[in-house]
Amino acid sequence: MFTICGYALNPGEKKQVVLQPLPGYEMPATLICGGKPGKTVLITAGIHSGEYPGIPAVIRTAKDIDPAQAAGNILMIHCVNTSGFWARTDCLVAEDGGNLNGNYPGAPDGTVSQRIANYFVTQIFPYVDFVADLHSGSQQEPLTPCLFFPKWEKARREALDAAMALDIPYLLQSMAKTGEYSYAAYAMGIPAILLERGHSGFCEEEWIGGYCRDLRLLLKHLGCYPYEGQSDVEKHVFVKAIYLEAAEDGVWYCNVSPNAAVKKGQLLGRTEDFFGNVLHEYYAEADGIVFYHCCGLSVKAGRNLVAYGIEEA
Repeated sequence: MFTICGYALNPGEKKQVVLQPLPGYEMPATLICGGKPGKTVLITAGIHSGEYPGIPAVIRTAKDIDPAQAAGNILMIHCVNTSGFWARTDCLVAEDGGNLNGNYPGAPDGTVSQRIANYFVTQIFPYVDFVADLHSGSQQEPLTPCLFFPKWEKARREALDAAMALDIPYLLQSMAKTGEYSYAAYAMGIPAILLERGHSGFCEEEWIGGYCRDLRLLLKHLGCYPYEGQSDVEKHVFVKAIYLEAAEDGVWYCNVSPNAAVKKGQLLGRTEDFFGNVLHEYYAEADGIVFYHCCGLSVKAGRNLVAYGIEEA
């Protein structure tokens, strides 16, 4: 039997449910109790409400899975940040402007986003063996497919092994602690990964299909569901990411694109004022590969401009 969040399922059963991390807040989910024993896997999408491709990928995958063929249990939350989704926010929870990928462990009596985070920490994480969270580049972030796995030793090896089984070429070791996947790994030792496909507020069929295949490859790797395919994508593991931030408010002109190789000392972009005077020129600190960049013309101080990774030797 699979029991979680107040629901109980028998082996071979699947339920479409609405989880309520707090009164009146609804998260659509599919619960699957496999016909055979195995791991319990959590799959989420829509933590950042304007990052769309993962949402239909989870919807389709949840609909297609036959529980009788599954091993273990699967909890698929189709959209976590539903209020932000309906309000069309870029990434934040509509009620309080909280970022669910930087808000863990939350608080049981806090704001809406803090209470959602606390719900995961207390009602979901203690009962799962693996976490996969689907994202994409935000509305002004062109992005190449990449994946983040935790540096923390209790979760690192199993997370990286799973990442190697997927169709994402760039795998980035992360030291983050306060996001959904990163808190689960850092604080609770749960192997977890964050996947990135698509960008700019679009939802292309190619990206949805890529995510559907990633989920099938993941469930196959974890022994949870049969799938004939396997990944033949060459993998590159990065030990460090550099997140270039704006030093001041300005007009941003970017010199790079996602998936581009950069060399140490290369000009990545510049900011100017409204009269065309250069405020700041930004150069690469090391050789690397660009994962995403800001394509917006206006940037505020502290805004991420370019993210690039340094590959493992």
